[in-house]
Amino acid sequence: MTISVFELFKIGIGPSSSHTVGPMRAAARFVESLQADGQLEQTTRVLAELFGSLGATGHGHGSRGAVLWGLEGEDPETVDTETAPRRSEEIASSRRLRLAGSHEIDFDPDTDLVLHRRRTLPFHPNGMTFTAWAGDEELVSRTYYSIGGGFVLDDDGSGNPEVRRDPTPVPHPFRTGAELLAQCAEHGLSIAEVAYANECARRPAAEVDAGLDRIWKVMQECVENGQANRGTLPGGLKVRRRSAELHAELIRRGSRPGPVDPLAAMDWVTLWALAVNEENAAGGRVVTAPTNGAAGIIPAVLHYAVSFIPGMDEKGVRRFLLTAAAIGSIYAQSASISGAEVGCQGEVGTACSMAAGALAEAIGGNPNQVECAAEIGMEHHLGLTCDPVGGLVQIPCIERNAVGSVKAITAARLALHGDGTQKVSLDQVVRTMMQTGADMKVKYKETARGGLAVNIVEC
Repeated sequence: MTISVFELFKIGIGPSSSHTVGPMRAAARFVESLQADGQLEQTTRVLAELFGSLGATGHGHGSRGAVLWGLEGEDPETVDTETAPRRSEEIASSRRLRLAGSHEIDFDPDTDLVLHRRRTLPFHPNGMTFTAWAGDEELVSRTYYSIGGGFVLDDDGSGNPEVRRDPTPVPHPFRTGAELLAQCAEHGLSIAEVAYANECARRPAAEVDAGLDRIWKVMQECVENGQANRGTLPGGLKVRRRSAELHAELIRRGSRPGPVDPLAAMDWVTLWALAVNEENAAGGRVVTAPTNGAAGIIPAVLHYAVSFIPGMDEKGVRRFLLTAAAIGSIYAQSASISGAEVGCQGEVGTACSMAAGALAEAIGGNPNQVECAAEIGMEHHLGLTCDPVGGLVQIPCIERNAVGSVKAITAARLALHGDGTQKVSLDQVVRTMMQTGADMKVKYKETARGGLAVNIVEC
């Protein structure tokens, strides 16, 4: 079994896939279970409890609003990013909430939505428990885990719950980098072709193409929105949005995306990454790639490929996304993409690895060179902590995406100067990343209790 490209690239909202998209999906899943079991109309009260990293940084990551919207039946892909915050205010002032959008109950966010800052559930740091009552009688209590990238697990009581995946058999299953390269060698396929064949086993080719085109369109829209919006980001840090000013400055200087000055290209890559992550920090529509905190890297590098590599057409865009997803699925299956579990190396590092491999294929790399590029992209993010200042996905997250994008381009070009042989394999660096994350202190894993998150206060 492999992970679909449409599981890794999910259209949602900012600022966090694990802290916003995941809780929203979990809350909606809980309400759906009440409906399925015929308990929705009996419900008079719901208690939502967030633990671990969700409890520690949920305020800054938009988790409270996400839970409210999910309980009302909203979906991250379609929720109105303009009106949803106002709906949160209405719920808080009226203390009334519409479960599944229809069944109204009393709900006070101050008492019925609890963020436990120092309590963690055993399986994963991003745990949530939802409990429904009929009067004084408890109807049901369910626990969910947001494991990164918007993936949500139901606690099935086994102690080791698994993601619900499409059980459709695929022609080229792989879990590791070695298995992916073996599939390419055995069938004479590129990594993008392996991924495409697997996707076409799940749905018609036309549907796969349309889905990939939709992902690219939303990425472009996110960049455009980021370039257009000025002012400061929400959350209290008063971080100034820079992408609109940078875009205006590049245009004023006569700079245009195109194969003219390679160093000027880095200014555009920086702009595209900043634009996406500023939109994400503002709660805008983004593509989880593979997380929201790292959502700017793949769009920035893909914009670079489209703008600066001759002959990069819509088929090239699809190959880029397919290759990135194939690499990302290795991390999701054999390691982690959750900053709360392994630090930012699992988010920005994974996104850089995915983008580096995808760019290497886009500029003519063979599968071994693609794997080499992906390995380089992660190797130079090992040990990167997740230390968001104020619990917000702003400092250092936004700039990390810009730097990670440039690293991805360097990694791809470096790999193509070699023949694909390397001392460190992709699987070895993935395993090292996971081990490093296990050794990392909890205060450096999206809890806002270490690193810049505490030292910036002293400056």
